[in-house]
Amino acid sequence: MREGDLTYDDFLQRLNIQDVLIDAGYHLNRRDGLRYPSYVRTDSEGRRIRGDKFIVTQQGKCCFQAQQQKVYNIISFIKEHPHFFAEYRAGMAPDRLVNLVCNRLLNHPIEDRAARIIQPKRDIRPFDIANYDLHKFNPQDRATQKKFYPYFKSRGIDLYTQYAFHRHFCLATKHRENGAAYTNLSFPLTLPKGDGTVVGFEERGRARMDGSGSYKGKAEGSNSSEGLWIASPARTPLSEAKHVYWFESAYDAMAYYQLHQKEDKELRKAVFVSTGGSPTVEQMRGVFSVTLPARQHICFDTDLAGMDFTRNLIEEKYRVVRSIIEETPERKPYLDTIHKNMDLDGGDIELLPKEVQTSYGKFESEWEEAMSMRSSGLCAPEDIQDQVNLMDKCYREFRERLRDFLGLDKANDVSCVREQPEYPHKDWNEQLLAKQSREETVGQEPEKEENAVQEQQTRFRR
Repeated sequence: MREGDLTYDDFLQRLNIQDVLIDAGYHLNRRDGLRYPSYVRTDSEGRRIRGDKFIVTQQGKCCFQAQQQKVYNIISFIKEHPHFFAEYRAGMAPDRLVNLVCNRLLNHPIEDRAARIIQPKRDIRPFDIANYDLHKFNPQDRATQKKFYPYFKSRGIDLYTQYAFHRHFCLATKHRENGAAYTNLSFPLTLPKGDGTVVGFEERGRARMDGSGSYKGKAEGSNSSEGLWIASPARTPLSEAKHVYWFESAYDAMAYYQLHQKEDKELRKAVFVSTGGSPTVEQMRGVFSVTLPARQHICFDTDLAGMDFTRNLIEEKYRVVRSIIEETPERKPYLDTIHKNMDLDGGDIELLPKEVQTSYGKFESEWEEAMSMRSSGLCAPEDIQDQVNLMDKCYREFRERLRDFLGLDKANDVSCVREQPEYPHKDWNEQLLAKQSREETVGQEPEKEENAVQEQQTRFRR
């Protein structure tokens, strides 16, 4: 970062959410009787667009849409609604857009930069597993297991976890034309609706002697857009999974399993998928096409990229569910008001049948009461929780009526679950290594105390 550049902290301190909402085309709704300011959009004739309303909270720092129960600050609002801002261009990085919008609102000039065009590699042959010598892990043969030690030791992955996933990794050696050979720990990529044919490898190299990061990538010619690492300790087929766990790397998936398998014995039956980096739309759609009724556990990293991946995955789930609803004449007006990145409850409520509107009105009233209790500082925590429980109950009742109106099977309306490693860890492998480090430290304490006692006794005898 250059001297004088503004940071996200600067944006959050100097701007409020009203500044961003107004710039995005929203207007203060003076007629609204809510306890908090609300902003709405209007059409070309100046009429309010129903269902498109944001309510401001947290002293002007955040806003939300009641039907989504999702709170935005200025950063997340810009990232999730890029099309509202003049600076947006297709393919633009979300962080770049935030910088451009916020610097303009603060009248802070920002240097323009030319777009970098990276030429794709050409003449890359499609992946062929026959080009590799494979060494597999045999749970019954310790000799086959020893070669994997340098790859898993540095990651804290124990032997029992290796046993659980042994069908889903191998050592793959490729020989170059000049006679050189290189070997990587390889996690086979397959297609969600395929026949099990391996279409690539997610690769990891040995840990370097100096402790620096090792090689990571995908094998040349891999089908990175559609292929994923798909694994289940109990060999559960993807199409029969009740729980699907999403990760950015196979190492993280194995670390998560090692951290949780003692408390959750059903974890063996789950299916773990790794995108091998940035998730693609094709990867998401491929998995959703065969696992829509399964509970989707999103276990991506906690950094900004992981947050973006999480949002993209949830939005793709919304689109897939939306695509299976039959557009009848009575449903179409409401469905047409749902933005492509929004859940089924994000349309114009006034276009729903009266009984569904009434149910939503009860939920919104209880939601407003819960927000008021939280922000007042005068209510006991148990009273707030009782109100939140009542709010959730009202939402479930509204959601059920909405599903009935849309003809959506409840089995296909399963929500996603966001699971994150403990703060301050960025990913699950980092948490596993930290846990093992703490256990080693605790284990050394009794030994230190015993040595100290022995030393005192020796001095006393002298």
